[in-house]
Amino acid sequence: MTSEIQLAGFGGQGILFAGKVLAYCGMLDGREVSWLPSYGPEMRGGTCNCSVTLSDEPIGSPTVYNPDILIVMNEPSFVKYINEVKPGGCAFVNTTLVDSVSDRKDIDIYNIPATAMAEENGLTGGANIVMIGMLIKKTGIISMDGIESTIRKMVPPKKAQLIENNMKAIRMGYDFE
Repeated sequence: MTSEIQLAGFGGQGILFAGKVLAYCGMLDGREVSWLPSYGPEMRGGTCNCSVTLSDEPIGSPTVYNPDILIVMNEPSFVKYINEVKPGGCAFVNTTLVDSVSDRKDIDIYNIPATAMAEENGLTGGANIVMIGMLIKKTGIISMDGIESTIRKMVPPKKAQLIENNMKAIRMGYDFE
């Protein structure tokens, strides 16, 4: 099985980190993985997106044109990518920063106020990980055990306090109804 994932938002929203987390989970799970970042020249606030492919077979190209799964963190990304999702796919929408609504009936759309949830819980900058929590619940493409192992491996020892913050963000997204 192959899952093509597109993550998109502004620079500074953790798009590339979230993509790395998904790719690393796939790698720990023994899957074929590609991770392809794309961002504007600005340090923060510019456009940013990331393509991740997780597969049980070799991956021919890291480019994702029509994702099975879309995570959008802001309005411009929603407008740009929502119609690119394959029929039967799904989109995870950060409704704190996205006001638009899609009329597509051929995909599942999961709305979550990830930025507001993260900020209200003292996890400013954790909206990307809240979104990953919901993705885990709704798609099952990675496991909770896998994400915890990944977070523990990716967070450097000098920032160990971030492990529990990231796991809290994952659980918030996972438990959101």
